[in-house]
Amino acid sequence: QVQLVESGGGLVQAGGSLRLSCAASGRTFSNYNMAWFRQAPGKQREFVAFITSGRSTYYLGSVKGRFTISRDNAKNTVYLQMNSLKPEDTAVYYCAATSNLPRTVPSMYDYWGQGTQVTVSS
Repeated sequence: QVQLVESGGGLVQAGGSLRLSCAASGRTFSNYNMAWFRQAPGKQREFVAFITSGRSTYYLGSVKGRFTISRDNAKNTVYLQMNSLKPEDTAVYYCAATSNLPRTVPSMYDYWGQGTQVTVSS
């Protein structure tokens, strides 16, 4: 069982940066594949990035080069560094964990954080 607690969201102007954090409980955190998703009002939840237990990463095309997912297993924390933010990045951002193969669809993840709001103004 993994419990995820997110932080770091906020309001930022276009072109700015935010760093999201997701703190996980559980001694087996390092074995989980972790991901970030986002959901804007009226839209489906959308994959943003994942990082595997082996630190392989994969990104949504529109965030590649701007966002960086990372993890610190000693702190049981996964991060999403978001640079060059755009208004279309505005959404509630969720971290998620799976003990299975990483995927880009929400249904494949077993554990979720509560979400943190990211708002990018123009």
